[in-house]
Amino acid sequence: DGAVEIDMVINIGKALQGDWEYVTHEIKSVTDSCHKHGAIVKVIFEIDYVTSESDIVKLCQICTEVGSDYVKTSSGFGFVKQPNGDYNYKGATIPVLELMKKSIGPKVKVKAAGGVRTLDQLLAVQAAGCSRCGATATSVIMEDAFLRFGK
Repeated sequence: DGAVEIDMVINIGKALQGDWEYVTHEIKSVTDSCHKHGAIVKVIFEIDYVTSESDIVKLCQICTEVGSDYVKTSSGFGFVKQPNGDYNYKGATIPVLELMKKSIGPKVKVKAAGGVRTLDQLLAVQAAGCSRCGATATSVIMEDAFLRFGK
């Protein structure tokens, strides 16, 4: 229907169960459909739930194998209990982004999403290898950038 980019969230339950055949089939089906219609697909891992390094690496390998365009950390809706008792999400962290970057093939890109709220965090995710970043604090980031770098 004219969409040029699609975000899909992996089946978290199947990933946590290690049902990689199911996860692969689902990601491949969405990726193939998107590409058939000329759309980019970003595969969201929800790293606040999928926390195992080996699972993140496996998901990156699957996305590389099936030809997904991006791997993405979070949708911003994966609220989990934090150490202080609040429910929120961590989203993109530098160690996870670096792991994702080194675990994907050369045609797959990384998008950081969730938790990037400052210019310094934006620059850090860029240095970690991300080509895109989702942020809800865009105005704060831009104001800081204008102050630091000028208009």
